[in-house]
Amino acid sequence: MPVAGARYTEPGGSWRPFWLIAAFLTVLLVVDLALPGGGAPALVWVLAFVAVLGVVGGGVLSARRVWTVRIDGRGPDAELAVGRERVLLAEVDTAHLRAVRDGDAGVDAGAPVLGGGWSVPRGRTGLPLRLADGRTVLVPTRDPAALIGALLDGDGDTPEGDSGSRRTLDG
Repeated sequence: MPVAGARYTEPGGSWRPFWLIAAFLTVLLVVDLALPGGGAPALVWVLAFVAVLGVVGGGVLSARRVWTVRIDGRGPDAELAVGRERVLLAEVDTAHLRAVRDGDAGVDAGAPVLGGGWSVPRGRTGLPLRLADGRTVLVPTRDPAALIGALLDGDGDTPEGDSGSRRTLDG
């Protein structure tokens, strides 16, 4: 769900697994009730729904809190946020970001991941950002081209091609 005033938002997790598992459990419940001689106790079904959906829902909420990528604001106060970690856009080296977009630069070994953790989460690419103090951080993103476009938007520079396409840094 986009945040009011956010220029770019990429949710850290999807509710799709939660709803798919809820639908699957519902189908199992209907089959159990429809079969002759079946009918597991109601308490078993309640516990199954609460336990399974509680774990899946907790995982989704956690992923959304920790891995959501957001660009908020305009001007000197604009910032990139991944979970609770924030970086002012004024601190981002846009020349290095353009070089990353063009394939002329990459990641420094051992660069920390914004949002925490030891590595970039599964299904995401680590977009390297060089900061004004010279250190590099990785932004975990599913759509590096769109994020680069949003980061360079205030700089008057946008990526080549269709902004709605899903591309990786490789092309």
